[in-house]
Amino acid sequence: MPSRLRVPFGYLLGILVLALAHPSPASLAAGGVFAVAGEAVRLWASGHIDKTRALATGGPYAHTRNPLYLGSLGMAVGVAIGAASPWAALAVAIYFSAFYPSVMREEAAFPEEYAAWAAAVPLFLPRLLPAGPRATAFDWERVRRNREWRTALALPAMAAVLWARGCL
Repeated sequence: MPSRLRVPFGYLLGILVLALAHPSPASLAAGGVFAVAGEAVRLWASGHIDKTRALATGGPYAHTRNPLYLGSLGMAVGVAIGAASPWAALAVAIYFSAFYPSVMREEAAFPEEYAAWAAAVPLFLPRLLPAGPRATAFDWERVRRNREWRTALALPAMAAVLWARGCL
């Protein structure tokens, strides 16, 4: 599926997960662990990437070439666990299977630097020890420019809606 549809379908996925949700305090707590860890990875990655300007190779990009997507998966798994619905979990699995493999293959910018980095760093599942050039350093200004605050705010908003849906 085209990568430009990933975000709009992501919003539809969120609505579907909420509609299918049957959360409990225990499911929200368990899912929260995964979701917060996923957002932490996203924040770390956002502080290293200058989208379309330079290849990010430091921080989480020395462990996986797609830490933003890995963090998004962690958040989605957390929301699915929090929703406590096998149908919500299935919807999340279908969404990620439909969009992310092709999106990750599309992102081979900066061809001169990319080949060496890609040879040392796995596409998605992270390696334990960092590898590759590690040329970038974390910068909060990058986090701001990458507007990661939107994702960081969406997480507690989703948790609040799930809490209201199942725990009030």
